[in-house]
Amino acid sequence: MTHDKTRPNPPMDLHAHIEALDKAGLLVRVDRPINKDTQLQPLVRWQFIGGVPEDERRAFLFTNVVDSKGKRYDMPVVIGALASSPRIYAMGMGRPVEDIGPAWTDAILNPVPPVIVETAPCQEIVMQGDDLTREGGGLASLPVPISTPGYDAAPYLTATLCVTRDPETGVQNTGMYRAALKAKDRLVVRMVARPGGAGGWIHWNKYRARKERMPISIVLGAAPVVVFTSPQKLAVDLDEYAVAGAVAGQPIEMVKCLTNDLLVPAASEIVIEGYIEPDLLEPEAPFGESNGYVALEAFNMPMQVTAITQRRNAMFNAIISQVTPSESSVIKKVAYEPQFLGHLKHALGIKGIKRVVLHEPLTNLRPVIFLQFEYGAPQTEIWRGLQGASTLLTAFGKVVIAVSDDIDPSSVDAVLWSIAYRSNPKEDVVIFPYRGGGQGSQYGERKTDSALLIDATRKRLMAPLALPRKEFMEDALALWNELDLPPVKRPSPWHGYELGNWGDDWTRFAENAVRGDWEVNGVETFKRQRSGLEAETTVRSVEK
Repeated sequence: MTHDKTRPNPPMDLHAHIEALDKAGLLVRVDRPINKDTQLQPLVRWQFIGGVPEDERRAFLFTNVVDSKGKRYDMPVVIGALASSPRIYAMGMGRPVEDIGPAWTDAILNPVPPVIVETAPCQEIVMQGDDLTREGGGLASLPVPISTPGYDAAPYLTATLCVTRDPETGVQNTGMYRAALKAKDRLVVRMVARPGGAGGWIHWNKYRARKERMPISIVLGAAPVVVFTSPQKLAVDLDEYAVAGAVAGQPIEMVKCLTNDLLVPAASEIVIEGYIEPDLLEPEAPFGESNGYVALEAFNMPMQVTAITQRRNAMFNAIISQVTPSESSVIKKVAYEPQFLGHLKHALGIKGIKRVVLHEPLTNLRPVIFLQFEYGAPQTEIWRGLQGASTLLTAFGKVVIAVSDDIDPSSVDAVLWSIAYRSNPKEDVVIFPYRGGGQGSQYGERKTDSALLIDATRKRLMAPLALPRKEFMEDALALWNELDLPPVKRPSPWHGYELGNWGDDWTRFAENAVRGDWEVNGVETFKRQRSGLEAETTVRSVEK
């Protein structure tokens, strides 16, 4: 298949992507010594928890990586390069953010099968046999950072493509599962990434039933369009590399591993090959989870490493996960929000739905979902939308809140304002029982949960938002900047606007007031004085 030149042209390996980020001013290069065990992840995490605006987040390239024992690594570490922001994600996709949702939908429907090549960059350097267990060899040769210093029990592989194959159908599956370093030639992999088990978990259970060891290869540093398929909730029998090929507009080149029969992306930075036994489990964790809590020890699958292959100029790619917002959550958010909106708008035909926002800070997208509807959307459609969002994916939608289109659903303050003044809990709140447990429920006693649905939409005409009109706030902001005062953001809402309950006479009064002609208003209202009324009687109830 030849590459369609009319299609987007995303970077087809990590090196090309890093070069593009650098040219766009989206890469921070750190050449001073950085301790991978104590400094590297905390440094990058500050841009997620320190209030750095999303569009100003950067990828980081560390060229002088050391560990707590003073060892220096020749291999640089790149982190934040996949999805520190939607803009960085979009550069990896080779298309604007607004086209990403349709691109995934089209790719899933029209996969492009990968092609197999005989030689590959990812196999330029090979470690096998004694090289895996010598001092400083094997996994110890890789600059694997500690993600949550002070809590994690080991360095972890995080930006992984864990490749397994169904022993019955022969179809490969790729998942982004964490893997803890245990020895120079041993990892422990956690593959229960969603209720019921992800693809690797399903494959492992089949191998276990057959009493056969399972081949597994862990890919690090593939092209972004390849990595982005891993967190997608694809069918377990759909080849992620075929979907990635459709996104890229050309087949993904794959190469057979050296010590098992799995196929991996040829342009990857590093590939760790091995096997998982059917009847052995090993304690894994503690490790910081993306639900905001540290996962405690649980038994998971030890992987015996049989080979490590890499490029000559390999970079080690890690990812910021754990507490959100994070690189991990941005990868999911950019893809999931269009998926939810498309499901509600097209699959369910919900009338009036305009936007879906998966709440990101601390909640990791899954539990809290905000829906934005056109004002006047039928209440039946709002409730169909609330239920549809809560049931699309397991563990998503524990709390789903609907707001009207004057509310920015990405502003929690605005959503809470809408709940406070536009909902009646007795009429506008419904609790549904018997839903699946959320992320991390496998570590607790409670396996089921419930869902809270809230209709906080505007159900009648209301008075304007009590902030100065937009033109006055804009003029004041220009003055603020002239005075060289501290930088300010524009929260939502940041200016007044009308909500239907307003009249031309009141607009005239307001215009008179800002011109200094307030006495003109007094002359008019003096003529409208009345007797025999109670205080606080609304004028419109009398002057109809």
